[in-house]
Amino acid sequence: MTADRTESSQEAFLASYDPHAFPPFAVTVDVVLLTVREHELSVLLVERDTHPFRGRLALPGGFVQPDEDLESAAVRRLERETGVRRSTAHVEQLGAFGDPARDPRMRVVSVAYLVFAPDLPAPVPGARTRSVAWVPVGDVDPATLAFDHEQVLGAGVERARAKLEYTPLAAAFVGDTFTVADLRRVYEAVWGGALDPRNFHRKVTGTPGFLLPVGRPAPVGPEGGRPAALFRRGDATSLRPAMLRPGSA
Repeated sequence: MTADRTESSQEAFLASYDPHAFPPFAVTVDVVLLTVREHELSVLLVERDTHPFRGRLALPGGFVQPDEDLESAAVRRLERETGVRRSTAHVEQLGAFGDPARDPRMRVVSVAYLVFAPDLPAPVPGARTRSVAWVPVGDVDPATLAFDHEQVLGAGVERARAKLEYTPLAAAFVGDTFTVADLRRVYEAVWGGALDPRNFHRKVTGTPGFLLPVGRPAPVGPEGGRPAALFRRGDATSLRPAMLRPGSA
């Protein structure tokens, strides 16, 4: 079939296409924003100010506009509802959630995004949001979450835990420079358990491309002691060998 015939066939199809022949359908985005605050893995939750689920806690998110792609929609909702800027965070697509009963308004499929960011200040609530706050993941009551956000949050937390095993993404939870102890506390917070400091130091400093020495020590705290070396993230995209969680095979 020639290009002209293909184009003509497509035009004929579009002319006869009736979108009303299909049931109403919408796409939303949800954002699982994780950080480490006071040595605890925490998620950003908003209190909804509109129905459905008014007054319930939810992940930041909303409908995708006709003129924007999925990531742009996720970033827009993140910035509007929380005040967190895209430039301060790592953003990746987590997955799609499409249970027909997940939204009482209509058939809605949500594409969730996972966001990692260093310790962030108190967020600012946006339009249609009563309040916004960091909540330790372990303190989240599933019964208080709107839609299917218990499932979305669970998937995001498990993705974060797995990615810390095989990628250097733990550095997304700390600043530009950090000590090995800072990094260890990230792993402990995300994985939910204590790690042996010496073994951890040996593993991370012995993994090629994971950490690069800055060449100066960290400031000594009020308690004194020997200053720790500062590092920054290297150019590795995967960790070999992996940093397996305690109890992993």
